[in-house]
Amino acid sequence: MNRGLAWLRALADGSEGGNGTVRAADVSWDDERARLVCVVPDAQARFPRARAGQVGVEEGWKIAAAIRAAVDADAIDATRGVQPRAIIALVDVPGQAFGYHEEALGLHESLAAAADAYASARLAGHPVVALIVGKAISGAFLAHGLQAGALIALDDAGIEVHVMSQASVARVTRRSEEEVAALANVVPATARDVHAFAQLGALARLLGVENADVPTADDVRKARSLLLQTLRDLRACERGPADRLGNEAAGRTRAMSIRVRQLLEAQWDAPA
Repeated sequence: MNRGLAWLRALADGSEGGNGTVRAADVSWDDERARLVCVVPDAQARFPRARAGQVGVEEGWKIAAAIRAAVDADAIDATRGVQPRAIIALVDVPGQAFGYHEEALGLHESLAAAADAYASARLAGHPVVALIVGKAISGAFLAHGLQAGALIALDDAGIEVHVMSQASVARVTRRSEEEVAALANVVPATARDVHAFAQLGALARLLGVENADVPTADDVRKARSLLLQTLRDLRACERGPADRLGNEAAGRTRAMSIRVRQLLEAQWDAPA
């Protein structure tokens, strides 16, 4: 069992909706309702390259469908004064499902649909949180989780957040893997561990747990408590991905990229 499914079942008291590579469950915690969504491995998946938990053609569309179904249902309930439920992405994805057939069938459109569903839900008033419990890699993370208003990650050595493998970075930069690993100690953006990711200002909170693979009762209690507090914070003050550039950590480690954004925005808005 991958971590995403383990945490889905733990947080939802064993219940889960759907089958195959995308699972969802609706929960009620105190005054909050939420839909949990995760991508899981499936040895019987139609596309072989998505059988180890990757986000592929089917997964992107299924994520989008799970989120939009909640948004549409809540739009009807809103007429009765019911607040939009939260969307919680449980993230353990080893990358997107690259392949000849996947590319031909519109992998890019599928992943874009998932990202758009998360963004649309957030903009429609649904608090969106991503809880990173395992790997959050490349286009899979872009499609499943990165559009959240707040990112939370387990404080665990098994968390990986990156765009390319160390071997791939070494080939592209024409450096040895040892040199790439050493660079990570100087430039957090090139590292893969959760603490380096936190240095970029990306995380709202880190959650220490006893067992990231098989969460204990106390782990589940702490996770629910932190998720509830984060959801209440988002309801009180709406936030989006761009707000992550405004915190103190990002100001230290991403100063140049923030400056580039400012210059691009100034030129974009300049009169012709």
